[in-house]
Parts: sequence; structure tokens; C-alpha cells
Amino acid sequence: MAEVILMPRLSDTMTEGVIAAWHKKVGDTVKKGDLLAEVETDKATMELESYKDGVLLHIGTEKGGKLQVNDLLAIIGTKGEDISSLIKSGGQAAAKSESKKPEPKKETAAKSAANKQTEKASQPATATATLDISKMDEVVLMPRLSDTMTEGVIAAWHKNVGDKVKKGDILAEIETDKATMELESYKNGTLLYQGAAKGENIQVNALLCLIGEKGKVDVDAVVAAAKGGVSSQPAVSSQQSEADSSKAPEQTETKTEQSTDEPARSNGNGRLKASPLAKKLAKEKGIDLKAVHGSGDGGRIVKADVDSFSSQPAAGSQQTATPAKQAPTSSPQPVAKFTPATEEKFTDTPNSQMRKTIARRLGESMFSAPHFYLTMEINMDNAIAARTQMNEFSPVKISFQDMTIKACAMALRQHPAVNSSWMGDFIRTYHHIHIGSAVAVPEGLMVPVIKFADQKSFSQIAAEAKELYGKARDKKLQPHEFSGNTFTISNLGMMDIEEFTAVINPPDSCILAVGKIKEVVIKKDDGFGVTNIMKVTLSCDHRSVDGAVGAAFLQTVKKFMEHPIGMLV
Repeated sequence: MAEVILMPRLSDTMTEGVIAAWHKKVGDTVKKGDLLAEVETDKATMELESYKDGVLLHIGTEKGGKLQVNDLLAIIGTKGEDISSLIKSGGQAAAKSESKKPEPKKETAAKSAANKQTEKASQPATATATLDISKMDEVVLMPRLSDTMTEGVIAAWHKNVGDKVKKGDILAEIETDKATMELESYKNGTLLYQGAAKGENIQVNALLCLIGEKGKVDVDAVVAAAKGGVSSQPAVSSQQSEADSSKAPEQTETKTEQSTDEPARSNGNGRLKASPLAKKLAKEKGIDLKAVHGSGDGGRIVKADVDSFSSQPAAGSQQTATPAKQAPTSSPQPVAKFTPATEEKFTDTPNSQMRKTIARRLGESMFSAPHFYLTMEINMDNAIAARTQMNEFSPVKISFQDMTIKACAMALRQHPAVNSSWMGDFIRTYHHIHIGSAVAVPEGLMVPVIKFADQKSFSQIAAEAKELYGKARDKKLQPHEFSGNTFTISNLGMMDIEEFTAVINPPDSCILAVGKIKEVVIKKDDGFGVTNIMKVTLSCDHRSVDGAVGAAFLQTVKKFMEHPIGMLV
């Protein structure tokens, strides 16, 4: 299936990008990680890599052309595939012809800095309060790293105040509402200021850090301007950061862990070079990362290195059980006096960005959308038999969830009113069918999206769903893989739940809650027999979907599930 690549937001203030060069042309084979193009942003010219394999079928504009963020940049798919509908739905990007002229060359960093210093010297001291920091080359604002992100948490700093920074160096790890992502520097210089400490929240477009030439940037003036304009968490001054770096527990621990015999895998800070996912997997498996050989750039440890590593459990990983204290007994007394073995206590766990976003969005859904619920029983005997037969031929195992996705997608064709969103002054009815399939992860709930599910076979749905579920659990989903849903399915049948109701996942009008398949005794002919029943409950937004419409949709889903052959013709 062809994949649309939109113009990403490659810097904190980027609104549009200019194609400086294409490294692939239409018709070329593209592999994951191949360099597709160079994009000139408002900050720098950055390389854009492909995140999938296939053939480059379409480009949104030629070299020198300009594209807005989220405009259609490219389409990658299978040779000969019909992409006319994708080009049409990709927005206005393909039709933009006025963007052919390249942008004028930007001032060099040195010239820009010199001009800024000249301007600053000619301005009165009171003008610093009105300084426009968004136009300063040295300023790095918190970028919007996912479609629903409003703030980020500093998971880790990879550079400290005073450290030299090169273009491409990892500055920090940012925890968003979707994943923990690495933030790279797009310029060279010295880290002069950090806008928040590890573990602190910082709003999108708030001052994240300053990178420039020491002594040539008025840090206090920039910080004052940032506080006067953008609301953010309390900033860490350069003097505070330098002083605190010697006593911060995290940094002290990092220095202790430095290994002199493995300098290739540590940066100048002494921090072990490993991806967040590699660190997470190593922690779960009890693997000491210092014993793992990194295959990434500069010896950086990646997920594959941890997966392929085999050794004895890290020292100290074994725990010795401590027997619980026995309550003192007294022979003269028939019942021993109770002595609690522990004290009253509790643990407060800060909410992750993902958990905060789930709470906000589902709270808005539950208390703004008038929910009503429709429950129906589906006989699964034929579905069980059909699945067994299909799995004899399918290259990937087909699950009952995959069959439910297909049944709902085909039912939405016949009942487009369910494939809709309440937009306040109007109801938006989608012509495409994108099914969200909820997946439980430790931080909350992710909803990978199977796009154009009505057009895909059972095997294609099964293969794509398996890949997306794995990415969701590893926190590797890309924004285009968890957005755009028009209908959602939540399945708790595998957890032995017979029946439940689900909260509508915005912007959908409906969500289907699927329970387990249960054997029940029924009357058959002159006797009794066993049949398999699955209960489903449809939650509907009464503003856009009426009861009769929802009921008719469920009847069609029931027909497809009870007669799976109907989904093959």
C-alpha cells in the first residue's frame, strides 16, 4: 500500500520548507534509511530520510519548490500502483506551482550574529523586554513533536551548559504524549542555557535552550524576553546549571559509570551512547549496556544490539528474599496480639504526558459527547471455522480482531453516517475508512490506525496490525500511524472480558467494544448443543449517529461476522 509522506516540522519555528535537493527521483527504489531529500528550513538545511521501503511514485514539488508543513512531500509504494486518490487527498501541495523559485540564501550564522549584536548595542536597555527570540539563531524552542503535543517533559539532557555542540548531536530526550524522542541540534556552538531541568515540563514553543558563542549572547536578556512572552516552567540559568551539574544525582551517577576502556561509545559528557528504546529493553532484560557492542553511528547502541546480546544476568540482579517478620506470640494468651508488619504508606507516580493527554481527550469526549450504547450477540461458529481455513493459506496468522476490523470497515461502506465526526456547526462524513485498533501499553493506550481497511485483504490487515502493535509497545509509532482514524475498535476479549462499554475516541462518532468468545448451550433441533457467542457494544455520539443508524450498522457487522464469505466477494 502506498504511503504518503508529508512535509515534517524539522525545526521549532518551521512553517514551510524549500527542497534544496532530491537524492531520489520518481521511479527509484527506496529503502528505509535512504536519504530522500535535503530540506531548507528557517534554521538550517537538513537531510530527510525515508522510513519505509518501496518505489518513489510521486514528489510534491521539484528542487527549489516550497512546501508548507504537512503538505504532500512524496509518495512511496509499489511500482505501477494507482496513487491518484492519494495525490488528491494530499491537500494543495501537488498543485502549488508558485513555489518553484528557490528561497534567497540566508545570512551566515556569523553575519547574523554580528547584525544582532549591532542592533542590540544600538537599542536602549529597556528594549530587551520586547526582544523577539523566535528570530534569533541561538534560540531553540520546544518543538511540537506529535500532532497532539502541548508540552514535553525533559527525560534526559545529553549536553550540559558549557558543552560544545555540533550539528546532529543529541541535545536531549523529550517525553511527549506519544513517545520519548531524541532531539538533535541543528547548529554548532556552545550550550549556553537550559530552559528546564530533567523531569520538568516545558510548553511547546517555550525556550528550550540557547546554543551560540559564549560571551556574544546576552543570556539574561533572552531569558527575560522568553518569560515575558511564552509561558514555561521555571528556567535553569547557566550559572545554576553549571553549579548544579556537580551535585545532580543523575549526572553524578553518569560520571561514575564512565568506562575508560570503551571511549567509542561515550560522548564527551561520559554518557553511554544508546537509543532510548535500547536503554528500556536493556533495563527490562537486566543487561548492562557497558557490555553491549554498539553497531550504530559512533558505536551507538540500538535496539538490535540489545536483542542480539546474550550474557549472564547483570551482577546484583538476583534478589534474596527476606522472610517476613512473624508476629510475637505469647503462650499464656490464646490469640497473639496483632503487630502490623508494615506502616501505612503510599506511592505517588507522576502522570506521563501520554496519560495526561488520554485523560484530557477522553474526559472531553465523555462529558461533551452524549453517549448511548447498543449491545448485540454474534454467533462465531462460522467465523471460527473460516479463520482456521484461512490460516492454512495466509502467510501471516489472522486473528479474530483482524476479522472484526475487516467486518467493521465493510459495514461502514454501507452505513457512511457512522463513519463521521461531529464538528459543531456541521457533521463531517468521511469517504475513506481508517480503523483505529486500541492497544494497551504501560503508559496508557495507543490507537494504531489501519488505513483504507475496507480495501485490504485479511492477510494485509493482519500483517499491518502486527507491525503497528509492535511499534506501539516499543513507543516507535510515527504520527501518521496513530492519527486519522474514522472509527475505532477496542477488544478486551483476550483478557476474559465478556462485555464492556468503551469511551468514544475523538474525532470518531462511534467505537466498538468487543468481548470474548464464549461457549453457551442452546436448543438445537430436538435437543441441545454448544455454540460460540461474542458480545459487542457500540458506543455512539448521539449528536451525529442516531439509534436506528447505529443498530443497522451492527446488524451488518453481525451479518459479515456470521457469514465471513460475504467479506470475500
